[in-house]
Amino acid sequence: MKRYITLCVGIIYALLVLGCSSTDDKNSNSDPPVVEDLKPVPIEKTNATKIYMHYMAWFESNESTTDHKWGYHWTMANKNPNNVDANGRREIASYYYPLIGPYHSGDKDVIENHLLMMKYAGIDGILIDWYGTHDLNDYKMVKENTEQIIAMLDDVGLEYAIVYEDRFLKNIVDAGLSPTIGSAAKTDVNYMQSHYFGNSNYIKINGKPLLLNFGPITLTTPDDWTNAFSGLTTKPTFLTLWDKSSQAGTNASGEYAWVYKNSTYLTNFYTNTAPKLSIAMGSAYPGFKDFYKEGGAGDNIGWTIEHNNGTVFEETLGLAKSAKVNYLQLITWNDFGEGTMIEPTKEFGYSYLEKIKTFAGVKNSTSVFSEISTLYNLRKEKKGNADVQKKLDNVFGYFVSMQPDKAKQLLNEIK
Repeated sequence: MKRYITLCVGIIYALLVLGCSSTDDKNSNSDPPVVEDLKPVPIEKTNATKIYMHYMAWFESNESTTDHKWGYHWTMANKNPNNVDANGRREIASYYYPLIGPYHSGDKDVIENHLLMMKYAGIDGILIDWYGTHDLNDYKMVKENTEQIIAMLDDVGLEYAIVYEDRFLKNIVDAGLSPTIGSAAKTDVNYMQSHYFGNSNYIKINGKPLLLNFGPITLTTPDDWTNAFSGLTTKPTFLTLWDKSSQAGTNASGEYAWVYKNSTYLTNFYTNTAPKLSIAMGSAYPGFKDFYKEGGAGDNIGWTIEHNNGTVFEETLGLAKSAKVNYLQLITWNDFGEGTMIEPTKEFGYSYLEKIKTFAGVKNSTSVFSEISTLYNLRKEKKGNADVQKKLDNVFGYFVSMQPDKAKQLLNEIK
């Protein structure tokens, strides 16, 4: 009898436990863990001007090359970045020094840093200086770096277009890589169509892919460009350098301004040239001071525009605002050899990004540029720590989804 009673009690207890457990499971299933949406969100700004950044993808470090040598654009002919001074600065071919130090353009941590900085400054996309598809000199490396950058643009929520360099087409022919200059150009343009133009984040103007040319320099007749575009399904919205569109004839949709000597040339473009064009892209730049002679790479350009503590950038941004341009190219993110860089540097900090932010009318006034630098530094410091890298991936997700406060909080926890 005692055993029977004990058994009954045990059965009743078990049923109660199972019932409670079942209820708990139901409650658990009804309240699944919240999954955060960390997809890129556009930054809010009041200026309708499309702001694009001219970008160089040509930098190599001693870690990115097979021979462990630094690339030309850090060394020119006589500088050695392996030499480090008392302040920890490497010897590079520039008067200015990147805040994150000299780098490899294909480094994903570098790309992440650059794109986040641009996003929070109110920049819509990048215009990538591109040397084509042929394996000569550093052209292939530039193409590979370009495609590393393109692979991350969508994750950040930025657009892009190509700035095609036609000046080196003769080198392709001389190296026996193409029978004619025209066929070399056609190969490059067809590659753009099949690999870039169709991307959802490739910049379109009037429904057609935007293509800029730094020139023309080698393809100098309308027939040259008609041939280059002959294999395309849709001709691009094609912009040449200022006062060069006649060399492309009806293939050209307009022109874009650049940097030259002083702002008088930019004023003239807005006043006299732009009104005659179907599409006119303005420019703004912080200065110009090339390092070619000092770097043993030939003569200097012959003129200088001093940065003057940011007043030049403010002036050229102001000219663009007064001209009410629809499209503005910032010159440049990182041409350190010519001293036009807007990328944060030891000399200017984040000041140029803050000026762009003001011009763009970015609504979120919170500055996160230093935190984006912290993200980069932690990427490098904790390179072998998989758990920390996953947390840093979440920091990146918070940044691109416009949740900077959460990004800051997580960064503080990691530090």
